[in-house]
Order: sequence, then structure tokens, then C-alpha cells
Amino acid sequence: MKISYNWLKQFIKTDWAPEQISELLTDLGLEVEGVEDYQSVKGGLQGVVIGEVLTCEKHPNADKLKVTTVDIGGDEPLQIVCGAPNVAKGQKVPVATIGSTLYTEEGESWIIKKGKIRGEASHGMICAEDELGLGKSHDGIMVLDSNLKIGTPAADVFKIENDSVFEIGLTPNRADAMSHFGVARDLKAGFLQKDINLELITPSVSAFHTDNRTLKIDVDVINKDLAPRYCGVTISGLKVGDSPEWLQHRLKAIGLAPINNVVDATNYVLHELGQPLHAFDAVKIAGNKIEVKTLERGTKFTTLDGVERELHGDDLMICDAQKPICIAGVFGGIDSGVTESTTSIFLESAYFNPVSIRKSAKRHGLNTDASFRFERGIDPNITEYALKRATLLIQEIAGGEVTSDVIDIYPKKIKDFEIRLSFENAQKLIGEEIPKEIIKRILTSLEIKVNNVTEAGLGLTVPAYRNDVQREADVIEEILRVYGYNNIKTTTKLNASVSNTSRFEDHKIQDVIGNLLAAQGFFETLSNSLTTPNYVALSDQLDEAHNVTMLNPLSNDLSVLRQSLLFSGLEAISYNINRKRQDLKLFEFGKTYHDIDGERKEFKHLSLLVTGSRNPESWHSANGKSDFFFLKGIVATTLERLGISRYAEAPIANDLFGEGLSISQGKTKLVDFGLVKKSVLKAFDISQEVVYADFNWDAILELVKRNKITFKPIPKYPMVRRDFALLLDDNVSFEDIHKIAKQSERQLLKEVSLFDVYQGKNLPKGKKSYAVSFTLQDENKTLTDKQIDKIMSKLQANFEKQLGAELR
Repeated sequence: MKISYNWLKQFIKTDWAPEQISELLTDLGLEVEGVEDYQSVKGGLQGVVIGEVLTCEKHPNADKLKVTTVDIGGDEPLQIVCGAPNVAKGQKVPVATIGSTLYTEEGESWIIKKGKIRGEASHGMICAEDELGLGKSHDGIMVLDSNLKIGTPAADVFKIENDSVFEIGLTPNRADAMSHFGVARDLKAGFLQKDINLELITPSVSAFHTDNRTLKIDVDVINKDLAPRYCGVTISGLKVGDSPEWLQHRLKAIGLAPINNVVDATNYVLHELGQPLHAFDAVKIAGNKIEVKTLERGTKFTTLDGVERELHGDDLMICDAQKPICIAGVFGGIDSGVTESTTSIFLESAYFNPVSIRKSAKRHGLNTDASFRFERGIDPNITEYALKRATLLIQEIAGGEVTSDVIDIYPKKIKDFEIRLSFENAQKLIGEEIPKEIIKRILTSLEIKVNNVTEAGLGLTVPAYRNDVQREADVIEEILRVYGYNNIKTTTKLNASVSNTSRFEDHKIQDVIGNLLAAQGFFETLSNSLTTPNYVALSDQLDEAHNVTMLNPLSNDLSVLRQSLLFSGLEAISYNINRKRQDLKLFEFGKTYHDIDGERKEFKHLSLLVTGSRNPESWHSANGKSDFFFLKGIVATTLERLGISRYAEAPIANDLFGEGLSISQGKTKLVDFGLVKKSVLKAFDISQEVVYADFNWDAILELVKRNKITFKPIPKYPMVRRDFALLLDDNVSFEDIHKIAKQSERQLLKEVSLFDVYQGKNLPKGKKSYAVSFTLQDENKTLTDKQIDKIMSKLQANFEKQLGAELR
């Protein structure tokens, strides 16, 4: 939120510098994130002075140029070559001197330098309107009032507006500070805490009166719950045009582009008092009637931006006798706004239900200055005052007469909040005792009324515009922010407690595995649990009916909770690849969310995503690809580190994978991993191969807790390795060999490994060669050749019998 320093000083007269104001606002909880300088003319016309043309002669070497001498109050006149057709002797003109900086309309700077033009020296520049940023005309130079004094800085003549603009990081709860008046109200309290008592000046509306009653607009608020208060008045005989410069400067300073005097006046009051207003062209209001109501779902309505929208049945609409003309509190309609031909308006000022406005704004993807304020809750008691303030301002800058009485429909007054504050609770929360008189002074400065005082506490009435102060703790927070967090002393005593926790706590296991993966070159990611509902269509495993939908989504792309960690991971992969980071190893601990048979469930997962090369490119080592087998090794290492060594592997039944494996223990699935399907990758514009592993972390935690750690000594007797080169049918897998080997020798056979596969020349058709190693060990004695040969013979016989294998 932008706040103008000059505008702020209209409410509270202070000589504090912008830097001091920034510090005080930050201490009060309105954090100033930056201060920008604003000038109505960029550069402030520095180096531009008033000069008088003494002579004006035709340029000897150019038909369209003239050589002038100009007196700017220096020791000698300046010779300046000028191409303007209207330059003449005796004129008072603005002169940009050597070294001064001018700016183009696009904001690009250029410096005036001494030079020669067609052989004639030129020591400055006589300027046109657009060259100084004072207008758009370039027909000729500016000819000024002949009474101006030579040498006067142009900034003094044209009254350049210089301002400082505070960028305030406003928290959502501080709806009361969404205006210059609201910020000034907080400043007053801050100054009072520093024993500086300043008056809070508010614009007077005492001059408001009804001129006649020639244009009456009837108002019927049908849905009073969504529009608790609605005010309006008509103004006739006004003239729409440009706003005065002072008003344009105020709006430009806070980043708003002036439109016309009527719209600018409503925007001005919006940012001045925090009350949104809307001006309707009265001629376009059919039947001279306004109805505030909801319409049938699916009703078409075209907004000011030219977009046709389908209304929801809960959208509150401003309608005339025939049609909708505005989405209440959000955006106007294309056929009801003020134009250059408008001569009479109906000016609206209202208090709308914040929840209703927030939902309508989100539904239609609209975020306007008005909806920003309405959805956070404005002051319901300022509605009529702001209407009168805007009416007087419009009359001042656009003329016109008030041609109706003020309509104020407020059937059920919004009450202030009653709160009881305990001094004891305040001391407990703050950490030290603040004198009672200071507490009362702070609360009074914040317009919180003290109804009664006892030894134990205060009875308070909080104004309705402070909808964030409804509990005792909120009042204590208000006291503390004005008193100053920096004024609370830090205790010298440190209290701490040590709790006995299990080593199987989730966060501890996560740390162990996180460190393991980081050592393997992985980076941890943390992605948003909110995602788009469109991802469900990428897999039959996901069901749209299981989506947990947000009631109040930030946007359509963040409207459901994720059912899989894969898609947020692929978003990160795509983002990095587009920035030339193509070798990635990522992991994330996170939850998925599901609506199953009306019951909300969430499950914890560990996801791994790998793509590109395994290692950075180097001249002295091969650059292997991060393929399926690389990921399988990572998965096995992770399970082994968790103490899970016994598990079964099976082909994966998940259509997010092109191919892969599913690891389970009994009926409990532990991990799905494999190659991500190309059609899924295409949806994220990823062309390179990506491998993905999804760990069922909840199940893994249960297994880890049940596992008992056992210790045994390292065998002191040697291991023996023997190898077979087996000629097998193509359809035989290593899993078949491993299974037969383990069944053949359960006690002494410790490990079976596949270290070479050959298919091709010199082998019969439909055959392949596996080179398999067998590791044998007896933990109690040294194996003899006879025992080893017996085991190997048994293995060979079983392979030949069950697999039709041959030794090569």
C-alpha cells in the first residue's frame, strides 16, 4: 500500500522528516518496506532557468535553424541554436543549461551538452513543453510570461510537486489503516506516546446541502444481509473533464493514473478515507431505480474491462429496473460508467458484507482497490460522511448541484465491540507491568473508549472499524504496539525444558534420510500443497471426486489440495530446466490430501525426482545418466538405512509411470518408483527422461518403529566367490535365478549378483548370457573345496532343470 507524505500531512501537521515517520510507522506495526521520491516532473527541472531571447538570426548553414543569444542572468548571454519555428527576439523562455538532465516521455534521460550544430556553437537548449515534461505539445518552444525574472529556476515558476511515498507492507488484519486517514490516526497515537500531542484534522462536510430535488433515484436493498448499509445521492449539471493538477499529483504519487474529474474524486476519497465509492451515469439507470440484490446463477454480465462473465447465485449485484449494472463492491459494468458526455450521476457509498465481496472477487478473478477494502472490512459508520466528502469534492472540480436528499438505508446498526481487559493478563502477555495510566492513554488515543475502571481491569468499547480487535489478547497487542516492543526489557533469566523423545520421532527419521540423500547429491524442496485440479486428468490413479477443494481459493490454479507430490516436483524440474539446470536430484517430504467417501484424509510421502546426469561434467570421469537403475540403488540404500531389508518387488500398476517397480512388505506398499510417463512429462514441457520414487512414509515409519536393532559380530572366516556364465532363454529374469539360488542353498549362500548381460552375435536366437556371481560363507568355519563344489553343482543342476540353463 502506498501512502503519500504530503497527503498524510493534510491530516496531521508534523515537521518530522519522512525517514522519522517511516521508523514510527514501522514501530506501530505498519511496516514501511521502502520510501520512494515522487516528482510531478521527473528530474524536478533541475538546471532549467528562465531566459530572455536577446537576438534571433537565421542560421547561415541551415534553413530551418536559428542562432539566438539568450540572457539567463549570467555574466554573458548564451548562444543557442534553436529549431523551433516560433522562437523570436524578446521572448521569455525556459532554458536547459549545460549539464542539466531532461527526460523523454518513456523516462529515458539525456544530458544537455555543449556542442556545434551545422558549425555554430550551442550552449544550452530552449525547451518545448514535452521536452520538460510539462505537457505533450511539440509545436514550438514555450513562450512564458514577460514579467518573469531572468535567471529564476523553472521549478519555482511551474511549482514542481516533490513528495515522498511510503510503501507499507500492510497485514490483512489492519483494514483500519487502508487509507491516509487511517495511517494518520495511528501516527497520532504514536506521537502521543512520545508526548507530542497533534490534532487529527478531518475534511469538513459542513458545506454539504441539497440544492434541489429534481433527480430522485429510488433505492431498494433487497438483500440486507449482504448490504447492511447503502447510501446514495444524485449530482446534476456537472462537467466531466480533466482533474486539477493538485488532484492528479496526489493520485500519480501513489501509482494511480488520472481518468477524469469524477472518477478521480471517488478514487481520491477511497485512498483518503478508506471508503470505496462508485459513480453511475444517472441517465443510464433505467427506471430511475437502484436494486441491491442477487441474480440467478448463470446470468451474463459484461464488466468495465469488456469481459462477459457468468454470475454466481451468491454474487451481490447493483441493478437498475431492467438489468445489472455493477458487481457490488468489486467492479462496474461496461454500460453504466461515467464518460465525457455524462452530466448527472448517482453516487454510491456502501458497506457490503466482507465475506460476500471476497467470494465474488475470487470467483471472477478480480482484485480492485474497492474489493481489497470491502473484503477486509471497512468502517460502517463513515459511509455517509465519505459520500458527502466526495460530493463536495466533485462539485469543487466538476461543478453541478446536489439534486436529491441523501439516501441512507441502515436498518440494523453494526454495533461496537464490548471487551473486558484484565491488568493481570496484560502483564502476563507483555512480560512486564505497564502503568495503568499509560494503558488508558494508549487506548484512548486509538479511539477505544474506556467505559469503567477497576483495580482489576478496564471495561472497553472498541469501534466497529477495528474488526481485528475482538478479544482481550487483541487489545493487549494494540497496547504493546503503541507502547513499543523495543521498550519491553529483555529478561536476564532463561527458562528451558528438556523433554524425553523417542528416536523414532518423524522429524528425527526425516533428518537421517535427508542427510543420507544430501550426501548423494540431492537437494531438498518444499512445494505448495495447493495445486490445480487439472492435474487429476493426467492419471487414472487420481480421482477428481477425491479432490479437497478450497472454499476460498487464491486462484483457479491453486484451488485444490494435491493428491500426489509428483506434479509439484515436475513443476520444479521444468522451472530449473528452463533456466539451463538440467541435471537435478530433488527430494521432498510432504503430504497428500484426499476426500474419500466424505472423509478427509492426509498421507505423508517422501518423493525423489532425478533427471539428467549423475555427476557434474568432468574430463577425468565418465558422465553417467541418472536412469532407472541409479534410482533403484538410491531406493535400496534408503530402505537399508531405515533398517528395511526384507521386501518384495513387483511390476508397477500406476499409469503415472512408463515402467517401474513397486516394493512392498506383506500387503503394505512401501515404494513405487520408475520412469515417469512421457505423456505426463509433456504436460510440463519436459523432453528429457525423469525417474521418480514415491515412498509411503506413514507405512515406513510404522515399520521402523517395529524393527528391533540386533547386533552380531563380523564373521572371522573368509567368503568365497564363484561365477557362472549361464546361457538362458530371453524370457528368464535375474529374479528367477536369484529365487532358485536361495532355495537351493539357504544357509551358506549370502549373496547373488548379476555383473554382466550379453545378447547378440555368437548366441543362438532367443538366447542371452548372464554372468552371475555367488558369494558363500560359513560363519563358524572355513569352507572346503568339497563343500563349495557340492553347492555349485547343486545350483547348476537346479538352473538346468528349472530354467533350461547351459553353462558357457
